[in-house]
Amino acid sequence: MTLCEPPGSHKAAGPRGRRGTAVDTQNILLSGIVGSTAYGLAREGSDVDRLGMFAAPTEDFHGLHGPKETHVTTKPDNTLHEAAKWCRLALGGNPTVTELVWLPDELYEVRTPLGDELIGIRTTLLSAKRVRDAYLGYATQQFKRLYDRGAASASASAETRRRTAKHARHLRRLCHQGFELYAGGALTIRVEDPDDYHRFGEQVAADAMVALPLLQRYEAAFDKTRSALPDQPDEAPAEAWLRRVRAAYYTRSGP
Repeated sequence: MTLCEPPGSHKAAGPRGRRGTAVDTQNILLSGIVGSTAYGLAREGSDVDRLGMFAAPTEDFHGLHGPKETHVTTKPDNTLHEAAKWCRLALGGNPTVTELVWLPDELYEVRTPLGDELIGIRTTLLSAKRVRDAYLGYATQQFKRLYDRGAASASASAETRRRTAKHARHLRRLCHQGFELYAGGALTIRVEDPDDYHRFGEQVAADAMVALPLLQRYEAAFDKTRSALPDQPDEAPAEAWLRRVRAAYYTRSGP
C-alpha cells in the first residue's frame, strides 16, 4: 500500500546503480545543467554536465545495506546524489552540489515540489567558514595542479595546455563565486565576462604563476571581509525537509 504518492512524472530509467538496478527518474527531485554550460564558459565541443538529486525508496534504508548514494554516467555526463548525501555535501559547503539550488530557472530539467522546497531553504545550508574553506580549498587545489604542470609548460602538449586553461578558468570562478557567496550570501552561476575567463586561462596555460596573484587577492579579500553568513549552517530545515522526502517515498508491502 502506498501511503504517499511520490512526486514526479518522469518514468524513464536513469543511471545504472547497485546490483545493476536503475535510478527511476520518477524519483529525481531536482536536476539541471551545471558546469561550463551553466557558467557561460562552454565552447564548441564542450561537454554538457548534468547534476541531480534523487530519493531512494525509504524501505531501502531498512536492510543490512543501504542504497547506493551516488550514480554517475558519462556520455552524457550525469551525476545523481541521493537526497541525504546531497544535503551532507551542501552543508559542508561543497561548491559543485551547492550550485544545483542556485541555477537560473531555464537550466533546470526536473523540478518537483520537494525540489522547490529545497531551493527555498538554500540559504540555511550555508556557513561562513565552510564556504570559505570549500571554495578557497578547491581553488588552491587547482593552483597546485597548475603549478605542478608549470615547469613543463613550454613543451606541454596541446591537450595539457587545454586542461591547464580549463583548470585556470575554474580556479578564477571558484574564487569569485566563493567570495560572492561568503560576502553577500547569494550565488550567481553565470560569470560576467566569459571571454575574459578564457583569456585568463590561456595566460595561465603559458605561465602557471599568473594565477598566483589572483588567488592571493581573494585570500586577502576573504580575510578582511565580514561574512553575511552565520558561523554554522542551520541543519534543522534540511532535517525537516529530508523527513518529508522519506515520508513521500515510503511504501509498506504486505506480508
